[in-house]
Amino acid sequence: MKEIWVNVDPWKKDLVTTALEAGADAVIVPPDKVQGVKELGLIKTVSDKGDLRWGKDVTRMEIQSAEDEEKIVKISKERKVVVKTSDWTIIPLENLLARAGNIFVEVATLDEAKTALGILEKGVDGLVIQDPDSAKVRDIIKEAKFSQENLELSELEITAVHPAGMGDRVCVDTCTMMKEGEGVLVGNSSRCLFLIHSESIENPYVAPRPFRVNAGPVHAYVMVPEGKTKYLSELKAGDSVMGIDFQGQTAPLLVGRVKIERRPLLLIEAKGPQGQVSVIVQNAETIRMVGPEGEALSVVRFKPGDRILGYVEEAGRHFGHKIKETITER
Repeated sequence: MKEIWVNVDPWKKDLVTTALEAGADAVIVPPDKVQGVKELGLIKTVSDKGDLRWGKDVTRMEIQSAEDEEKIVKISKERKVVVKTSDWTIIPLENLLARAGNIFVEVATLDEAKTALGILEKGVDGLVIQDPDSAKVRDIIKEAKFSQENLELSELEITAVHPAGMGDRVCVDTCTMMKEGEGVLVGNSSRCLFLIHSESIENPYVAPRPFRVNAGPVHAYVMVPEGKTKYLSELKAGDSVMGIDFQGQTAPLLVGRVKIERRPLLLIEAKGPQGQVSVIVQNAETIRMVGPEGEALSVVRFKPGDRILGYVEEAGRHFGHKIKETITER
């Protein structure tokens, strides 16, 4: 997730409130206003007397020459660097991002923010919003925090469904109300994650819980932001998982609670673009996956030939990071 700071120097109380409400990570304020921020809400301050201090935790530099680039690369190994370019030229930032981390960039418009977030397909590590207009600040934060790239989902063909005995399964309760066709990506192996539907569908057994995904057993992978994965057993309140709809549109979902309970399980096998894949889920009518048109399909009614959606990639994860390595998962 990208860090978003809002420049509130000179001081503007309503802009601090906007930053808090919109989900900014920090505000830049004059030294005498640090306490004033704390009285409005819990958010980091960047100031000579703030949570992050100029010269110690953060440096601000302008790129005017190749020598400046070298200085920034060196400093970025020790602290965050807020970079300013005189004419907002992309090339110097490309050079920096190819060699350094901890790079933040000042932006004044939504277009500048989009450009900074897309440089070298990975973007800067953070944005410093310079515009004092609250509406524009909200738009930029929304773009940076909640707009994610589309993932290309593949159709999978069900080949077999087997009762798999008892095991510990994980319900993920998020802080977001999901709609039909939305859920999270879960799988037995990293090379195929199945789109598990949220509990947003009316049924005669239990009340809908649109914030919940009954995701699968403790061993399974779940996709989280930045293209990483975690084991479902690792999730806890305050983490994020990657929500996704049947069209591949993604958005981070804040985890509010995780419930692990012993339940009967099903092994679902399918055929995808790279061969046989599988996932284990709870054996219950209310557990659903997503069909090609966004329809919610109960796992207990699956039969060979049914088609569902998943995300397929080359196998290989090391502590949740995608890697190039010879790995066989079954």
